Amino acid sequence: MANAERAAAGLRPGDTEGARAARDDAPYLDALRAYAARGPGRFHVPGHKGGVGADPGLRESLGERALAIDIPALTQGIDTGPEPTPFSEAQRLAAEAWGAQRTWFLINGASQGNHVACLALAHRGDRVVVQRNVHSSTIDGLVLSGMRPTFVAPEIDAELLIAHCITPAALERALDETQGAVGALVVSPTYFGAVADVEGLAEVAHARGLPLVVDEAWGAHLAFSDELPAHALSLGADLVISSIHKIVGSLTQSAMLHLGRGSLLDPSVVDRCVTLVESTSPSSLLLGSLDAARRQAAVHGPELLGETLRALEAARAAVREVPGLDVLDERISGRPGVHAYDPLRLVIDVRGTGATGYDIAPIVLRDADINLELYGENVIVAVFGMGESAAEQGVRLVEALRRAVGSLDAPGDRARDAFAPPPPWGRLVMTPREAFLGPQEVVPMREGVGRVAAESLAAYPPGIPNVLPGEELTAETVEYIQQTLRLGGTLRGASDRSFATIRVAAERRS
Repeated sequence: MANAERAAAGLRPGDTEGARAARDDAPYLDALRAYAARGPGRFHVPGHKGGVGADPGLRESLGERALAIDIPALTQGIDTGPEPTPFSEAQRLAAEAWGAQRTWFLINGASQGNHVACLALAHRGDRVVVQRNVHSSTIDGLVLSGMRPTFVAPEIDAELLIAHCITPAALERALDETQGAVGALVVSPTYFGAVADVEGLAEVAHARGLPLVVDEAWGAHLAFSDELPAHALSLGADLVISSIHKIVGSLTQSAMLHLGRGSLLDPSVVDRCVTLVESTSPSSLLLGSLDAARRQAAVHGPELLGETLRALEAARAAVREVPGLDVLDERISGRPGVHAYDPLRLVIDVRGTGATGYDIAPIVLRDADINLELYGENVIVAVFGMGESAAEQGVRLVEALRRAVGSLDAPGDRARDAFAPPPPWGRLVMTPREAFLGPQEVVPMREGVGRVAAESLAAYPPGIPNVLPGEELTAETVEYIQQTLRLGGTLRGASDRSFATIRVAAERRS
């Protein structure tokens, strides 16, 4: 069969017809459906018994078919019984699709994957190098594992005041300065679409015999199109966190964890860590959605992504025609911390309007019911899925933006010089675990300046911690968080979301 014919048939180099047929299957989802179709005696949880005992509103909202496949773990012929079970086969097919040695399905999102990564690294020692703008779940993983981090600052875009990725040179310096480091945790792509030089980062880590863990929560789709930057597993990452629901289309709260081929991490250790932080009652709906999303990506991913990419090209061109708006695209590749750009993120630069994302986002929500993924001072971010009607949705978004910008009072509602980039992070005084679990007290926010935080403070957007448990709280950080709240942002991680008080490590008294 010629290459063109093989591609048209959905075959990859080296595939047999049988391999294509396997990718067409969704063994776990099919097993759930077969179980429901049999009308079995349900003398097990959940109590809704396949839907008959469910609240009518829930039954109407989800549908009887969804409730019928909501079954417990350890069900014969689904995830237990002769191997390979449908569940183990579904995970095997996912590993094949992403090019992994082994893949685990996660039902607590990519957050669970970050917890697992920290726990797995802790089997090797207690020192780790961590990109400072990691997701807050990675910090939670440091609390759970007790590891002592050395943080590496990402490259900050001087124009847009957003954080990009870390460079291989920065990782190299951090590893050289961290005696006893057992691995590195990095992020790629970022919220804003910047893709790291993962190959270079892996080379730096592997030259020291250390594993590289990549939080690729926003890049699960990268493996399925040659038009996109290469994905982390293909570039030598040892462990990759993949948030399938974000773009590939599984249900919210579902994700995967991929172990790289030739990984420096022990698969049995990773497996133990997955078990430690997973529910003993995993949702079959979430797991089934992962199986289905894998099938769609493996069989139709290149075609679906191609359609979305074409639609986004048109949307970017239309955005540029709106006075005052511009977009981020491949032009930012080559900036510090940006090795490549992921075009599935539509990041719109609003600086030319004289207004901010905090001004524009509420207008498009109020007037057009447009809900954005993220907005900040200089940019707003719209996320497009792999299989949606991207062209239609792009037109809807651009029209809403055009009306919103036209309604602004020139030169905008807020003065640009009122903003400043996020301040430097405070000094790490104790480990996140020591601060989070140690003696604490709650003090008025202003009295917290100079104290050691016992909780994370993450101004949202974008939800990257400004203060971590164990870091010293600075006056500049307090002011930055207050500014974000005044502009309509929120505060994540804090026990007091109003930021009137803060939880700090108790001071020793003689």
